Amino acid sequence: MGRESHFPMKNIFGQTSSPIIDFRSMNDKTILVRQIRLLLLIFIIGLVFSGITAIPLETELRLLTKISEKNDPRLRSGFSIWLNKVCNGLVETDTKYPFMPYGTDWLAFAHFVIAIVFVGPLRDPVKNIWVVEFGMIACVLVIPFALIMGSIREIPLGWQLIDCSFGVLGIIPLWFCHRQIRKLKIMK
Repeated sequence: MGRESHFPMKNIFGQTSSPIIDFRSMNDKTILVRQIRLLLLIFIIGLVFSGITAIPLETELRLLTKISEKNDPRLRSGFSIWLNKVCNGLVETDTKYPFMPYGTDWLAFAHFVIAIVFVGPLRDPVKNIWVVEFGMIACVLVIPFALIMGSIREIPLGWQLIDCSFGVLGIIPLWFCHRQIRKLKIMK
């Protein structure tokens, strides 16, 4: 009972294995997989939340405008003025052309579809690392797109920077996730 066997053992698949199990590396793999899944879930939830908020735009803008005006009744900062302008534009457009919000409905749908794509690396991170790389590239591309299109559409620079922050905030969990997947790949 006190002596260890030095003979190879066969597992249930008939493969030869050592009686000594490296629990440390198994725990490291488990920890890496959990970290990867947590980071991916954060990113997926962010995409879904972003998509959900693209649907009730008029309601959201009316609420933000009221909050902004309550906190800023006399100062009328650039942010309050901009929110009011966007809200009025959206309300007028929705009144005259009720089919226009359908475009932002499709924007929301795109967020949901992209979130579904990230289920692949959630299931098998090493095999689907390309999805994480795709997400990182998309996050980087948010910045020039927001700055170029924001300038063309006459969006204030502050708002363009808020849009850019989505790319910056999105790449953070994906970058850490990518690092952990590469570590996991080496362990396999």
